[in-house]
Amino acid sequence: MADAAVSDTRKARRVLVAADKFKGSLTAVEVAERVTAGLRRAVPDLEVEALPVADGGDGTVAAAVAAGFERREVRVAGPLGDEVTAAFALREGTAVVEMAEASGLQRLPAGVFAPLTASTYGSGELLRAALDAGARTIVFGVGGSATTDGGAGMLSALGARFLDGHGEPVPPGGGGLADLATADLSALDPRLSEIELVLASDVDNPLTGPKGAPAVYGPQKGASPDDVAALDAALAHFAKVLEESAGPKAAAYAASPGAGAAGGIGYGALLLGARFRAGIEVMLDVLGFAPALDRADLVITGEGSLDEQTLHGKAPAGVAAAARAADKEVVAVCGRLALPPETLGRAGFRRVYPLTDAEPDVAKCIAEAGPILERVAERIGRDFLT
Repeated sequence: MADAAVSDTRKARRVLVAADKFKGSLTAVEVAERVTAGLRRAVPDLEVEALPVADGGDGTVAAAVAAGFERREVRVAGPLGDEVTAAFALREGTAVVEMAEASGLQRLPAGVFAPLTASTYGSGELLRAALDAGARTIVFGVGGSATTDGGAGMLSALGARFLDGHGEPVPPGGGGLADLATADLSALDPRLSEIELVLASDVDNPLTGPKGAPAVYGPQKGASPDDVAALDAALAHFAKVLEESAGPKAAAYAASPGAGAAGGIGYGALLLGARFRAGIEVMLDVLGFAPALDRADLVITGEGSLDEQTLHGKAPAGVAAAARAADKEVVAVCGRLALPPETLGRAGFRRVYPLTDAEPDVAKCIAEAGPILERVAERIGRDFLT
């Protein structure tokens, strides 16, 4: 347990549980359920409000559904072209679309990667389904992608045409963009110009270069050093051809923050007129976090690994910042803690409870995360609420 020692412990009567998933162990909904159960072991009549959160990556649709959005399912192309069932969330004209539902690593067979050929076509089909459902605002959460195609597949599903020197469509995936000769965006779905499209991401990388999508994230998707070089060159060529057809804005977008998100699908979204916002900020707005925060005396957040990445736009940091601004005390739960107390204090965390404090065996923590988290939450209840 790490204590940031930023304030005296205050007794709380109503708790808001606003945690992200423990990746590989528990969904955000399951985290909330386990924390609630543990707290009530310590304080049986405690008022607990659960608001699972996400930062735009995988789990974003599930968080929206848990907050009262309607789950809609549609058959779309997976990253390798096979048909999959993907979901988006809809409420009162606002849709939450998660690109990982269609084009995420989770859609690849175990141990299979396709860095050069995986396509975002299914993500474009998901956006089209949201338009068909009458969405006027689309929050497009990107992260966890299997793809590095600059959003070319997504744009194709929405009406764009990308042709080689023989007038044939280029092959799917980022590798195929090396053969691109002409790009035509004139037939893009006209409804896109009539809606608000928000690009929700926790990364601000440009499309290409040392900090671009292939160099930074390609290896996570199975790209070798040669693949990374080929993808970077192909995406740079993609942006150059688009500049010839769409004008200087195409080059400007390639260098913009968020263009490199999710294998460059951020670039495709910017070409569609999307507005880039930090994923957790968007999702807190969409999920109704502010009124829930007003009702709370203590906030519990968390994710699987609380580390340096957490501080760069991940859900717990966003929750802590918002709670601190409202003068609400925040504690966190996590599987693994890799931040010192002084850093936690600056980020707004009063105290952090890693599962490894309760069970030092990491493999057991992962396998039995639910029961261990309940025990940890019971301790939080005794520390803060009794």
